[in-house]
Amino acid sequence: MARKNFGPKPLSYPQPVFIIAAYGENDVPSAMNAAWGGISDFKEISMDLSKGHKTVKDLRKRGAFTVSMGTKDQLVACDYVGVVSGNKVPDKVARAGWHVEKSAFVDAPLIRELPLALECKLISYNEATGILKGEIVNVSADESILDAAGNIDIAKLQPITFDPFNNKYVVLGETVGNAFKDGLQLK
Repeated sequence: MARKNFGPKPLSYPQPVFIIAAYGENDVPSAMNAAWGGISDFKEISMDLSKGHKTVKDLRKRGAFTVSMGTKDQLVACDYVGVVSGNKVPDKVARAGWHVEKSAFVDAPLIRELPLALECKLISYNEATGILKGEIVNVSADESILDAAGNIDIAKLQPITFDPFNNKYVVLGETVGNAFKDGLQLK
């Protein structure tokens, strides 16, 4: 089998479409799209975010933020908050058509149109590397994406991921196996 070498690049699958939100001055919400991140401990999320983003400045001041999963039905708005700077367009959350409510757990906004969110307290931010670490205080989900047992139904959520090889968004959802079970066949 022949392989093509791409060199050292941030190319992997899946890359999340995380929408990070925080409150700025006068409780004006800010939000940004980020793909470089993931769960780094049982109650911790880590991301690589440039210190120049308005949302990063806001979450550092408030010490709190939310991380919502981008969804198929909100794809345009999710992309919008990634291509427009909050430093230049301070009302970009409203322009995205989003409405917010204050989290009951942290001093940060929940975006109503994005039904799954991690509510986080800032643990640390390294200016030199851009690595942000947050403590996951709560995970909240709108009841519209729950199954009959009260669990998240990925087919109802329709989360999107970023395809860095092709600059596309891809929806997740097809079940192809059972975790912690199918591999037991090889024991």
